[in-house]
Amino acid sequence: MGAKAVLKILFSRKATAIAAIFILVLILVAVFADVLAPYGLNEQDLRHQKETPSAAHLLGTDNYGRDVLSRLIYGSRISLVVAFVSVVVAGVAGSVIGLIAGYVGGVVDGIIMRLTDALMAFPTIVFALGIAAALGQSTTNLVIAIGVSTIPPYIRTIRGEVMKVRSQTYIKASKVIGASVPRQLFSHILPNCVAPVIVTASVGLGGAIMTEATLSFLGMGIRTPDTSWGVMVSDGFEFITSAPHLAIIPGVAIALVVLAFNFLGDGLRDALDPHVRGTL
Repeated sequence: MGAKAVLKILFSRKATAIAAIFILVLILVAVFADVLAPYGLNEQDLRHQKETPSAAHLLGTDNYGRDVLSRLIYGSRISLVVAFVSVVVAGVAGSVIGLIAGYVGGVVDGIIMRLTDALMAFPTIVFALGIAAALGQSTTNLVIAIGVSTIPPYIRTIRGEVMKVRSQTYIKASKVIGASVPRQLFSHILPNCVAPVIVTASVGLGGAIMTEATLSFLGMGIRTPDTSWGVMVSDGFEFITSAPHLAIIPGVAIALVVLAFNFLGDGLRDALDPHVRGTL
């Protein structure tokens, strides 16, 4: 299915179209944060601490007099970068392992899938928290923690697709003409398994943002002076009674982004899955 056809199906659904536009706008905001933010990331105005929204500060200020809107804009950059990179890590690693498990089969498949099942028995947050605690607090370690903890779903997804594809006639024909195993895997099998991975990744982006926010809230994520939405929620929670907007605003931003990625994932599934398309 071509890109135009996929986009046509995506934008034929109002919820998916709104989610896609929202995510696109968010990405542009993150890219051009330096231009769009009215104040610097850590620019302080000690005369206006914990202010509610006003004309000078549209979303108010925090306990150090820093503009909440500016920090929200800058925070979107780190939150999105962490989410995208961790999903790429999980997607690439999970796809390679899933390809091997599905293609080789037998004992290798059994061992990989039993380990995958064991890892999936742990909640993603708990798994990521354990990795982050072992590696230490840094942005790189945060990406590793989120990426590694979300590998299992990709393994199961790719492995299931490979099991269906490897029995197809064109795969058998490639074996007959002497195609090497890597060529079979990456030239013939993987391209036919990409669609479900894209869907898993789109939903996984929302989960990665939520995991980053949770780890940052627990003190295992982004370090100051950098900020992310999770850090903003953590910092604002201390003033939940005196200045509730400090925690509520980034919390709402996280919820909206996670919801948008979930809607986008549902739309991509409908567009890319021929079985679902047949029922629409």
